[in-house]
Amino acid sequence: MALLLDSEFKVLPADKQIETAPFLEAVSHLPPFFDCLGTPIMYAPVKADLSGNIKKIRAVYETNPEKFRTLQNILEAEKEMHGSAWPKVGATLALMWLKRGLKFIQVLMQSLCDGERDEDNPNLIRVNATKAYEMALQKYHGWILQKLFLGSVYALPYKSDLLKALEKGREVKEEETLEKIHQFLTKVTPILDAIYEMYTKMNAELNYKA
Repeated sequence: MALLLDSEFKVLPADKQIETAPFLEAVSHLPPFFDCLGTPIMYAPVKADLSGNIKKIRAVYETNPEKFRTLQNILEAEKEMHGSAWPKVGATLALMWLKRGLKFIQVLMQSLCDGERDEDNPNLIRVNATKAYEMALQKYHGWILQKLFLGSVYALPYKSDLLKALEKGREVKEEETLEKIHQFLTKVTPILDAIYEMYTKMNAELNYKA
């Protein structure tokens, strides 16, 4: 679909080293995804957070593109640079939150592709959005944010309206849009998995609540 395929993610190489510049180019097109979900009071902050974290990572990368050629390079350099303050600093912290926002998009889109739905209300996406929130963000949010998010699912657009928004208003057959979602997931899922794996291996994951 036009929105999610505006800039495709590169295929993850065998060594799982993710080049920073192409990654930032690809993710920079994703914040408008949250406009498709409506409920601005809830999803506008998530969009802003995603955009802000992309800018923070880019700012670090641009100080030394050769040194920070890959995301792994950034984490390793910042670990050495910041000592005991790491990983709650710099691009490391920004990427930690960015991957959670991307995980929300990925799980929601995968759930739609898998046909998961409320059989009594098949054109609603509450089931998909709730699953995405629970898997990607809920454990990192305090009680108030959790209640706001889980309440916001009742104001989400219909599935048909979401798919049309992802096509930027064009009328396209559902199966065609779902195929484009599948193309997006084929590229983004291995990259996202590799980032999560990197944070686990480097003991860089933090579980504090926002």
